[in-house]
Amino acid sequence: MSAPYVLNKTIALVVRQNTVGIDASVKSIVDFLQDAGHSVVFEAETAAHLRYPGVGAMTAAEIGAQAAAAIVIGGDGTMLGIARQLAPFNVPLIGINQGRLGFMTDIPLERMLPVLAEILGGAFKAERRTLLEGQVLRNGNVIHFGMAINDVVVSRGGGSGMAELKVDVDGHFMYNQRSDGLIIATPTGSTAYALSAGGPLLHPSLGGIVLVPIAPHALSNRPIVLPDSSEIVVEIMRGRDISVNFDMQTFASLMTQDRIVIRRSPHTMTFLHPEGWTYYDTLREKLHWNEYPSGEGIL
Repeated sequence: MSAPYVLNKTIALVVRQNTVGIDASVKSIVDFLQDAGHSVVFEAETAAHLRYPGVGAMTAAEIGAQAAAAIVIGGDGTMLGIARQLAPFNVPLIGINQGRLGFMTDIPLERMLPVLAEILGGAFKAERRTLLEGQVLRNGNVIHFGMAINDVVVSRGGGSGMAELKVDVDGHFMYNQRSDGLIIATPTGSTAYALSAGGPLLHPSLGGIVLVPIAPHALSNRPIVLPDSSEIVVEIMRGRDISVNFDMQTFASLMTQDRIVIRRSPHTMTFLHPEGWTYYDTLREKLHWNEYPSGEGIL
């Protein structure tokens, strides 16, 4: 795929904080981009802990208005934080893995410069992913709004009993559930908390939202995949110390009869991957699936 609009434009760098040895990687990327004729800026929080001559700072809104792409150096948590902020601006994201898993920051450090040269030169695979948005309603008033790339999680506190939740979909009652909580995940989030709670993997191109109970009291409460056109309402019927988290980065404390209204966000985010990248390669590498070249190991 070709992207001439990426050439000779402003490129933003978003770097995970407090990472030992990351300065050398950042310096090499800045030098590489500037030598290639790009204007380089740091995202504002990155600029607060990194200094480099000739590199200015921009807020997320300024990056959204001016940058052709954002390069994220860190782990998936770093990507989640900036991607939610940039989603309204449709700025493509390039992830360099300085974390552990790296489902979204998938370019290895040792190959970052040649891969960046290919991507910024127009040789890449673009992948668009959906987000969720949610409102917390108390007595009919919105007390919290959040966006999620991975998931919206309603969960009980560590020292409290089970939560009792009522779930409606598109105005229809679906079930009451007693559990430790409920995960409402995008296809992107199906490889995160939802997976560890027994949910299915959803390919990112699917238009679905997965609901995964967390340790349900009734074993008949199973994960279910809904159309991503659905409006999901979770009402707190009973429980103490219950909260709702959006990508585990923003949260609100809940009370009985609070309602969380969740739907697909109108915004999307775009990842730029190297040519030849596939989602199946990522799954195989990150989940350590066995691979049998030339039939070896097959009984």
